[in-house]
Amino acid sequence: MAKLFLCLILPLVMALSHIFPVTEADPRFLQSVKLNPMKHKTEKLSHFKFYWHDIYSGPNPTAVGIVQPPTINNTTSPTGFGQISMIDDMLTEKPERNSKLLGRAQGFYGQASQQEPGLLMAMNFVFTTGKYNGSTLTIMGRNPVFHKVREMPVIGGSGLFRFARGYVQASTHTFDIKTGDACVEYNVYVMHY
Repeated sequence: MAKLFLCLILPLVMALSHIFPVTEADPRFLQSVKLNPMKHKTEKLSHFKFYWHDIYSGPNPTAVGIVQPPTINNTTSPTGFGQISMIDDMLTEKPERNSKLLGRAQGFYGQASQQEPGLLMAMNFVFTTGKYNGSTLTIMGRNPVFHKVREMPVIGGSGLFRFARGYVQASTHTFDIKTGDACVEYNVYVMHY
């Protein structure tokens, strides 16, 4: 079957590549930027500290499970391996939920470890106040939730955080085992222009 597929498709692809060639110099494929948008700006290191509120309980949860862990041989993994949650969590200035709202953490996390509770986190910190209103930072990394301090990379950003890079350190402030609600202190160290 694979040989038949290659015999039929490969000549078609080769013929089309001669009719519609795509090269690095082709303006449909690549355009050079003539001016460096960051040319006159100096890169700086900023430190932000705020609190992330992951709320499963109550009438307005900010985290919801969208995939439950699979059952294998009538049991589920003790770590919840395979569970995925979608989040739209508050980022506040202080650990109290009613303190000043700085933005939202929007994205998802999933239990990605079979040995210990370890999350794969992919989220955007969307800032809604002050100088950084409308700017975002993107975090993606491993979060071994029972470690005292967890470090994850900042892989990019938008707005005033274009070309951002850095890391975050997360440490649990409070966790309610009955509800799953958590408040986590985030310290963000980010290089940006």
